[in-house]
Amino acid sequence: MAKPLFTLAELEHARVVVGRTMSSTPQYAWPLSRERVGAEVWLKHENHTPIGAFKVRGGLNYLDALCSGGKHPNGLITATRGNHGQSIPFAASRYGLDVTVLVPVGNSVEKNKAMQAWGAKLIEHGEDFDEAKLEAARLAELDGLEFVPAFHPMLVCGVATYAHEFLNACDDLETIYVPIGMGSGICGLITTRDLLGLKTEIVGVVSTHAPAYALSFECGQVVETDTAKTFADGVACRVPSPDALEIILSGAARVVRVSDDEVAGAMRAIYADTHNIAEGAGAAAFAALLKEKERHQGRKVGAVLTGGNIDTTLFAQVLRGETPLVS
Repeated sequence: MAKPLFTLAELEHARVVVGRTMSSTPQYAWPLSRERVGAEVWLKHENHTPIGAFKVRGGLNYLDALCSGGKHPNGLITATRGNHGQSIPFAASRYGLDVTVLVPVGNSVEKNKAMQAWGAKLIEHGEDFDEAKLEAARLAELDGLEFVPAFHPMLVCGVATYAHEFLNACDDLETIYVPIGMGSGICGLITTRDLLGLKTEIVGVVSTHAPAYALSFECGQVVETDTAKTFADGVACRVPSPDALEIILSGAARVVRVSDDEVAGAMRAIYADTHNIAEGAGAAAFAALLKEKERHQGRKVGAVLTGGNIDTTLFAQVLRGETPLVS
């Protein structure tokens, strides 16, 4: 079994840190989703945070740990497809720190604007997240900036506060579906479940167009892919984190692949059932639950709606019954 990234005391402290800035997000059992799935379905609404996504929790805890430890860097630099890139400047502004964010060329227009609105200096580089990450690491060394990774114990501990809320509110869920980007969300959920001594089955979800974590889970070691072309940009990972994979291997029941068509269908279903907007990655968990609904008839299950930050034009396409294409 993988060594826990954090203790229960550290998680409870993170809840205090996060709670200074935002309230707990709700979890609701929607009756139309019950009819659609044939089970009692609880959605954890991480689209209701100050940045519209769960990543804000990680940034708040990471910056608290960094700055309370006496470190005050010249500035921060990180790479993202969007939500992590909002989280870090959102949190860093509380400490007067400048943040540079690297995004791939062609990244979400509205996520880019949101990152800049939180105060980030935005640089476009590369074809995908992994190329942007390499450039961010190079610039960190060149310019003497603190590089903020996408996966770090204090980021995961902060993110795990959503899991602590969810599992305390619904401790009898049999299964929870959660998307996998770089792994902080699922690893926070697995670690929290284990710290609370629960038996809830946790299922990771990836895109069929970005299957690196599914392939890695099946092989028991890191497997990289050449591309990760999905409109669900929050799960567009080519190179898994070895640390995250170790936790997923020890604590996830399985990793399910969903297509972009299935993700778009889940976005429409979530909007119809709850009138909440889910971005592609935010709907991936519900897409996997729909795909596996025969497993859960009459049971009590959960899915994490990790974020609602999708460009207006793409969401309009989805509501028209289309699936956005990625070149």
